[in-house]
Amino acid sequence: MRMLYNVLVNLIAPLAILRLYWRARHAPDYKRRIRERFAHFDIPKEKQHGIWVHAVSVGEVLASQPLIQALIKEYPSTPIIVTCMTPTGSERIKFNLPPEVFHVYAPYDIARVVGHFLDKVQPELCILMETELWPNILRVCRARNIPTFLANARLSARSARGYGLPVVKSMTRSMLQDISLIAAQAKADANRFIELGAKPDKVHAVGNMKFDFTLPQSVRETADMLRSDLGSSRAVWIAASTHEGEDELVLRAHKKVCEQHPDSLLILVPRHPERFDKVFHLCEKQGFNTLRRSQSLPCLPEHQIYLGDTMGELRMLLGAADVAFIGGSLVPTGGHNMLEAALYGMPILTGPNTFNFAEVTELLLDAGGMVQVPDWRGLADTLSAWLADANLRMSVGQKALHVIENNRGALDRHMRLLQTILPEKVGR
Repeated sequence: MRMLYNVLVNLIAPLAILRLYWRARHAPDYKRRIRERFAHFDIPKEKQHGIWVHAVSVGEVLASQPLIQALIKEYPSTPIIVTCMTPTGSERIKFNLPPEVFHVYAPYDIARVVGHFLDKVQPELCILMETELWPNILRVCRARNIPTFLANARLSARSARGYGLPVVKSMTRSMLQDISLIAAQAKADANRFIELGAKPDKVHAVGNMKFDFTLPQSVRETADMLRSDLGSSRAVWIAASTHEGEDELVLRAHKKVCEQHPDSLLILVPRHPERFDKVFHLCEKQGFNTLRRSQSLPCLPEHQIYLGDTMGELRMLLGAADVAFIGGSLVPTGGHNMLEAALYGMPILTGPNTFNFAEVTELLLDAGGMVQVPDWRGLADTLSAWLADANLRMSVGQKALHVIENNRGALDRHMRLLQTILPEKVGR
């Protein structure tokens, strides 16, 4: 199966380049720096022999931030190399992480390309974030005695079924056994990794590092200023990280909310920047007076939608709302991270599809800090009730914040595990 996989990834490589150009029609950054994806880049000698951290896109980059900061603090003389696969992830790396971090795109999972990347970077340790399971990266690292660490690892029941299909089961087992250590978010994730073939003594359930993130004061202050600009007295809710087919449902909900709260404002933030224009036209087509954040114009009382069409501002935009709906959940995407909203102590709504964040969903629902709605009508009804009752919003929001406070500590447990596989040459 591995031989077939290698044949396929080599055949698919030209199609992957074409796909980058296809996506660049709406997001031009996809056609830039393509050579990096084939390990064609220059790296200063002083950035070699460090710790390589790979996070596929924005969510994983943000999840890796506390770990990277801890590594810099604990091993100040060791270079940190951070890779990702998307322009949005790259933007977050440049914006959120210190300038001494070396960043390039990750190599495609072609054995010779991975080998070329490792020749250049010469890492002492490879850390893969969450679900980044790449057979050749793991196999080549193992062949070169480079320890690999799957951090903040999660594996939904749906993904586990895919990895367990007879056609790929043997390769999945082999791939998981190439990993030096797996730090799973929850016991259920750990059990799924073991059932698929990971060695039990290499898998540890240590918690979710996203609970350890803290909001910078500057982000809170900017959110407060924006809220003042939007209108301190009007009802404001945010639909964060919405997907294709979901925006229409959110707009239906907002239209219904406006029947009871005529001055209410929706902050609408599509997940992917290439959809900004399309969503703006959708809002206008449905008759909403819409202001784009990128226009840098004042938000007036007659505006009904504030479109978050800028990069890297979702955390700040969340802080300007009274209630947060987390997207990717009214469509079968699997949801997105709810914890950034919980950090503000605000009440959270989500749709029925949250399989990518099952543990966090369960914790927030059990604590009463989040409500799961079945459809857009349920979203509208709960929103209308919450926007009418500030005390209820505060009560639910505080329960969400308590979930954060009661589940911190995963970062320390990750660091302790890492120290068991770090090569001696990684100096403090």
